[in-house]
Amino acid sequence: MASSDKPDSVDRGMDKDKNEGKGGFLEKVKDFIHDIGEKIEETIGFGKPTADVTGIHLPSINLKKADIVVDVLIKNPNPIPIPLIDINYLIESDGRKLVSGLIPDAGTIHAHGEETVKIPLTLIYDDIKSTYDDIKPGSIIPYRVKVDLIVDIPVFGRITLPLEKTGEIPIPYKPDIDVEKIHFKRFSFEETVAVLHLKLENKNDFDLGLNELDYEIWLAEVSIGGAELQKSEKLPKNGISYIDIPITFRPKDFGSALWDMIRGRGTGYTMKGNINVDTPFGAMKLPISKEGGTTRLKKDDDEDNDVDEVS
Repeated sequence: MASSDKPDSVDRGMDKDKNEGKGGFLEKVKDFIHDIGEKIEETIGFGKPTADVTGIHLPSINLKKADIVVDVLIKNPNPIPIPLIDINYLIESDGRKLVSGLIPDAGTIHAHGEETVKIPLTLIYDDIKSTYDDIKPGSIIPYRVKVDLIVDIPVFGRITLPLEKTGEIPIPYKPDIDVEKIHFKRFSFEETVAVLHLKLENKNDFDLGLNELDYEIWLAEVSIGGAELQKSEKLPKNGISYIDIPITFRPKDFGSALWDMIRGRGTGYTMKGNINVDTPFGAMKLPISKEGGTTRLKKDDDEDNDVDEVS
């Protein structure tokens, strides 16, 4: 048989020894690099940065959205700046994702320094309510903010600093408003001084501190202007409050609608505007509106003035 026809002779034991030797060599290289890294760290003071969520703020909140800012304090113990490569964030409520995203190239942390990184987030209420039917307007929901900071450090390489913070956030609901009645203090065709008796229903699961009422009211499609709130009022959660607002207008501008009121036929009214309130979650500006109300002027026999009651 020709030599070319002979089967190859393979020494399995020798290959095994070679592989073991190769593996052992690689392990020794890895150990050497690890030891060198530790020596460098000990010599020049390299270390892992630390991070902590120091605060969560709601700079703006209304019926449509809530702007959230997460403050993260990062400390760099190293003698050189370290880049903050990416920031991954997630806000969830009872395990349900509300919003998530990525902020790339988030900056640099100075050598032997510390930086407060501000992470801006936005919750769109329509997105939340359309996704989760059980989250109702006016409610307060728990939340958990999860943040992963990815930094690049000499010796260590890329590492992730995971952070979490919990709290509560409202899903605000606009109050209902009605003009219960208009009490005329002084009546004349040129100038009438009256008091609007307003009924405000707070449908939120938190108190509202009413500071400002910015509105305009129309009687018989004629604007009678607005007035300023004389003192702040507390609107208790899921409660009804009554507020008196002074107002001055000119009845002669109403034309025939005034006579309809006097004859008891009634006339329509509309009220639109905003209220500025304080809440446990910060200040809010909430819209108010009422259309299709009807007023009738009646004589109050117990008083010297007329009263315009609203039905």
